[in-house]
Amino acid sequence: GIFYTLLTITFLAVGYLFSLRAQNWERGQPDNRRTTKKNFKHRLEAFRSGVWMRTLLRDGAAGLMHSFIYFPFLILFAVTNMVILNELMPESLKFLHGTAYQALAVTADVAGVGFLIGIGWAFFRRYIQRVYRIRIKSRPEDVVILGTFAVIGVTGFLTEAFRIALIGRPTFEKWSVVGYPLSYLFENNTHMSGWHQTFWIMHSLAFIAFLLILPTTKLRHMLTSPVNMYLSPRDRPKGAMKPLPNLETTSLESFGANVIEDFTWKQLLDTDACTVCGRCTSVCPAHATGKSLDPREIVLKVGHVMAATHPSGSVSPVVGQDAELTVSSGSVFERISSEEIWACTTCKACDDICPVNIEILDKILDMRRYLSLMESDFPSELGNAYRSMENQGNPWGMNQSERADWAKGLVGIDILDGSSPVDHEYLYWVGCAGSFDDKNKKVTIATAKLLQRAGIDFAILGPSEQCTGDPARRSGNEYLFQMLAGANVESLNGMGVKKIITQCPHCFNTLQNEYPQLGGHYEVIHHSQFLEHLIDTGRLDMTDASLDERVVYHDSCYLGRHNDVYEAPRRVIGSLKGVDIVEAPRNGNKGMCCGAGGARMWMEEHVGTKVNTERGRELLATGASRVATACPFCYIMIDDGVKEHGRDDVVVADISIHLLDALERGGSIS
Repeated sequence: GIFYTLLTITFLAVGYLFSLRAQNWERGQPDNRRTTKKNFKHRLEAFRSGVWMRTLLRDGAAGLMHSFIYFPFLILFAVTNMVILNELMPESLKFLHGTAYQALAVTADVAGVGFLIGIGWAFFRRYIQRVYRIRIKSRPEDVVILGTFAVIGVTGFLTEAFRIALIGRPTFEKWSVVGYPLSYLFENNTHMSGWHQTFWIMHSLAFIAFLLILPTTKLRHMLTSPVNMYLSPRDRPKGAMKPLPNLETTSLESFGANVIEDFTWKQLLDTDACTVCGRCTSVCPAHATGKSLDPREIVLKVGHVMAATHPSGSVSPVVGQDAELTVSSGSVFERISSEEIWACTTCKACDDICPVNIEILDKILDMRRYLSLMESDFPSELGNAYRSMENQGNPWGMNQSERADWAKGLVGIDILDGSSPVDHEYLYWVGCAGSFDDKNKKVTIATAKLLQRAGIDFAILGPSEQCTGDPARRSGNEYLFQMLAGANVESLNGMGVKKIITQCPHCFNTLQNEYPQLGGHYEVIHHSQFLEHLIDTGRLDMTDASLDERVVYHDSCYLGRHNDVYEAPRRVIGSLKGVDIVEAPRNGNKGMCCGAGGARMWMEEHVGTKVNTERGRELLATGASRVATACPFCYIMIDDGVKEHGRDDVVVADISIHLLDALERGGSIS
């Protein structure tokens, strides 16, 4: 009776402690995560991925270790409940006897062994192997959690062993494949009953301790992570930022995220769903090259401020914090520096690898909005790009009248003035880099020639085209983005544009995923996808296209992780005869950023190794004689990164240049 009373009180306490955390989530702004017929299947699949450990198993060792702990724990919990239920039943309704009891006994013991293997493995990884991402965030509570689990497992077996010894080791207990052999160790013990009771009490108290640390430590992720995963599917596209109201007409006085109440309730739930595993840390290009940014710390610091400013008084943070770290206000910038926020390349690697679907990038971008719009706290170089976008319509600061200069040596390029209806099937959106950067003008020319070869009916806007606003939005300047994007949408809609080809993944992402927020709905295709289509349908004759070289493709973050386009660029290169395609160790959705995303293209790197230098080293290590890109920023950054290693012999170029060279000159670069 005492045990069940204590257990009831503990469950009530756990419920109360979780309710305090829920009060924190309620402080956030609205975020529509309702379950509908349209998203229910997606939500259920995300939930299953969590409870079945699919996302954790993307890292084989960590996933297997967690599986050894998680699944046996669930089995042992179920077995314990069945035993308790059986004990409470009248004699006529008891069900644990004969084969049923034997099956339960062997299941429990095998699960117990698996559970202890998992706990031992976790101790080994954290304190002996000392994996970097785990080592740098180990806290005393980790010992408490693992120790509590270990006590539960060990005392469970000892309790069972003494019970079996106490009743004389009957034959049917042999199905307890661990407890029965252990019972031989205690056959001559004169205090078996006392030891059995002692270990039973220890086992029960360890379970109660587990319940109490569940809501007060990172262990809470056992409950919050599956819920977070269920709620992760959202209405907006993967590559789109949260929309803001029209800044010229809105009555809002503050924009972006500064205090806890500026985040959405889902962003706050995110912090309590964090497992503190550090996978986001392990893939962050800024962190890997010595910058101050650590994506995990962004989550934990927001969580710390949220916990410290609870309306009813401080509650436990996501993970234990050093005593000297205090929070005196609700501003997250008391814990997070602007340097951390501006170091982000928005590559989305952290979001993509997170096993519980925490949306880290959204938090960083919302904080950038506050810094840029409310505090004017941004790198000075970025201010130059802002002024250029506002005054010249492009971040390069070039004269708009020069936008179509790349086309002067070509015949048949129709330049529209933006005031009359378009009478071509496709609008070729060249983008700022493709119009003004010397390297990328070659990409534009190559793409235009390939489109002409295939007989595609297209035109360009030339001076009537201006920046899509991506650098402004990704750096938090929503006002400038809305100014540029609004003008573009008005122009495109007025012309009746339906189909757009673009060679820039940033333009592609903005036109396809974010312009619909402003009323611009178009069929947008990246040039890698379009070239693949032209090759597959025979519109491009590949009969004589050959390239007898080793080529490695560098994945663009905004084409890949933001829009899930991985295969099209590889298939374009793979269509060339004689080509030997190799992969960098980090490729596909694990590819490393070039360092230019999130408007980093217009900011200097003053700390640590340059991201493009590190990525250049990786690509050169493949032994490739050519590097293929599918993004103007990647082209610039990777070419510079390769050259910093003194490898002028390695040709870096966009896929369109490689393809055109193979078609026109049999693969010899001009």
